[in-house]
Amino acid sequence: MNFTQYKKTVLVTTDRIQIVYMLYEGALNHLKIARRKIENGDIISKGQHFSKATLIISELSNVLDMEKGGEISRNLRSLYEYILQRLLYANLNNDIAAIEDSERVIETLKSGWKEMMDGMKKKEPDSHRVGV
Repeated sequence: MNFTQYKKTVLVTTDRIQIVYMLYEGALNHLKIARRKIENGDIISKGQHFSKATLIISELSNVLDMEKGGEISRNLRSLYEYILQRLLYANLNNDIAAIEDSERVIETLKSGWKEMMDGMKKKEPDSHRVGV
């Protein structure tokens, strides 16, 4: 693989990792807003933000490649299913503890993706070196 192909591969992979990371951030943001809406008694807006967080997690689950991803994909799917169950419960019961359960799992996943992003950045070749 020549340098240009390598760089394209790194960029595509980094972009995908960053997109997943941003989706986790989006889900967490919607859950924080939903929590505030519960506390303020704004049931309609609460439902809208639960819906958005649920859509994000559902899509993350749907795009998993179960063949190529193997055990990692199976584990992620299980975590996403757990999150979705807790979000449904939280939405139906205005349960802050269920939101917190979901947030903890998402935060853990997000930190793992952050580590991957940081690792990919370290592996990128230094294009400023002479002869590269």
